[in-house]
Amino acid sequence: MIDFTKSDALITELEETINKPKKIKEGDKLLVGVDLGTAYIVLVVLDEDKNPVACDMEFAQVVKDGLVVDYIGAMNIVRKLKKRIEDKIEVELTKAAIAVPPGTGKNDSKTHMYVVQGAGMEVTNILDEPTAANAVLNIDNGVIVDIGGGTTGLSIIEDNEVVYVADEATGGTHLTLVIAGSYKIKFEEAEELKTARDKQKEVFPVVIPVIQKMGTIVKNHIQNYDVKEIYLVGGTSCLEGLEGVMESETKIRTIKPKNPFLVTPLGIAMNCKL
Repeated sequence: MIDFTKSDALITELEETINKPKKIKEGDKLLVGVDLGTAYIVLVVLDEDKNPVACDMEFAQVVKDGLVVDYIGAMNIVRKLKKRIEDKIEVELTKAAIAVPPGTGKNDSKTHMYVVQGAGMEVTNILDEPTAANAVLNIDNGVIVDIGGGTTGLSIIEDNEVVYVADEATGGTHLTLVIAGSYKIKFEEAEELKTARDKQKEVFPVVIPVIQKMGTIVKNHIQNYDVKEIYLVGGTSCLEGLEGVMESETKIRTIKPKNPFLVTPLGIAMNCKL
């Protein structure tokens, strides 16, 4: 089993920069990652040695099932996050990496790129989300499952090489819709209920069928491969107990790092090319 000590320490350091960005000098080279998620847009800044400098995010519904459906809205949020961080660290952000769900076509990848370019940054690298996550986790063998707001994406890794990728439209948004229906509340209220740590045990039984479906998706995609461990990342993976249901469905050991939500955005920034 992989040791998450280093990656968890890096994630903790990144979390600290959300409220307290690090000061840097004019001329320092920065690595930027932009994660255009279904529920949140996240912008991460690292120094040249890949140490966390700043992080900011905003709830957004401008992406659906991994595709940008509100180009102007997405661009404006990225521009806002960019300016907020620039004002704090007093350095302009000029280059960024982005990631897309596995199997995303070139045209859809270009839309993600245009969003970031429109916000004032040159896109220097485009990669798939689970591969970005592995820049943080450093997994040689296993499957990385990235459960975001709209999709469940996965990358099967053998001997440090990605041998298979897949992505299906079931994610955190579907959990929120089930909660909204069960409690008869608005989507936004259900999202708040789902993400409130003190309410997770209450809502968990309601969403188990959706998590079981995610487990079935993973099971179907990995059945022809010798997978010994499943590693969960993505905001939806933060839900307490989700890994237990995934393991029950797949019959494969399932683990997750500290704050799975920040793993992919951090990995995207680590892949920014200067």
